[in-house]
Amino acid sequence: MTPQLPGPLGSDATIGILGGGQLGRMLALAAARLGLKCHVFSPDPASPAFDVVHRVTCADYADTSALDRFAEDVDVVTYEFENVPAESAAFLSARRPVLPDPHVLAVTQDRLAEKRFVQDLGIATARFAEVDDPAMLAPALAAIGRPAVLKTRRFGYDGKGQVLLREAADPARAWDEVGHQPCILEAFVRFEREISVVAARDRAGRVACFDVTENEHRDHILKISRVPAAVSPAVEAEALAIAGKIAAAFGYVGVLAVEMFVVAEGAGHAVLVNEIAPRVHNSGHWTLDGASASQFEQHIRAVAGWPIAVPRRHGRIEMVNLIGEEVAEAAAWLEVPGAAVHLYGKGTVRPGRKMGHVTRLLPD
Repeated sequence: MTPQLPGPLGSDATIGILGGGQLGRMLALAAARLGLKCHVFSPDPASPAFDVVHRVTCADYADTSALDRFAEDVDVVTYEFENVPAESAAFLSARRPVLPDPHVLAVTQDRLAEKRFVQDLGIATARFAEVDDPAMLAPALAAIGRPAVLKTRRFGYDGKGQVLLREAADPARAWDEVGHQPCILEAFVRFEREISVVAARDRAGRVACFDVTENEHRDHILKISRVPAAVSPAVEAEALAIAGKIAAAFGYVGVLAVEMFVVAEGAGHAVLVNEIAPRVHNSGHWTLDGASASQFEQHIRAVAGWPIAVPRRHGRIEMVNLIGEEVAEAAAWLEVPGAAVHLYGKGTVRPGRKMGHVTRLLPD
């Protein structure tokens, strides 16, 4: 039996956050600004979010005793990333409200289920096929064509768990590279630009979207986000409508991001959904300094049962990720007019690891 949602949380309430990375850290800081407390649960003793809250649980997600104690100490539970084990979310949801609902995790943790969910809403995606074993790969390639991208169905992010199959690529080698896991084969999309919409939906069903964001990836990792995106009013309206439709179909409470491709279609453009992230998102970091309410505040408001804001963008904004050794550039960014530096408190620098970001308010 799922616990009933409490009324709007008071200032003495505690929000439980599953995951202790930079997103959990920024959620906790947003909650503190609103007078709410947070308790972070993470198996990593070096979790950046531990530094900004008074209560932490450092335990494995499968530790039901630790999960029980965590549930006793919080009023509502949320999560900072979608790879929280579904079993842990289900265990907690029998004790405390978990928002967004764990059924959203079940869909978005599986690329095939996610694609089918989006397609069932009448929203366009790249063509795709199920590939559960190597025998299914050849007929899938025949149906989808090449180039195509073979992606693991679960636990892939920042380009991990995927292989591009060009004309001469060996399917057997690609299957080896993805670790012999159930996959989805997607048609390669020749897009003009990548965009995303970060949307918030509260318990009353109200939806508020931030401006459409244009994203630039390097080595499969988001490097720069720019707002407003260089898209037509028609594309902008379609992207915002898609995000709202997905949030409503999930009965979503909190912030989610929808990543999309803009592709040429005749004399105009079409929008294809690439992925859904059921959480605050890297491409929404610009909202910390560039909007009247950040994506993190919107998420906290929603899960706390408070009204979400109608955010207003302050101007033209750019967000730059500091990846790996680029964190050494932070000192130089401190000298740049209009720039705000955010460091995540991570002690170990690794290639591809997001160490911080910079937001810049630019002249119109």
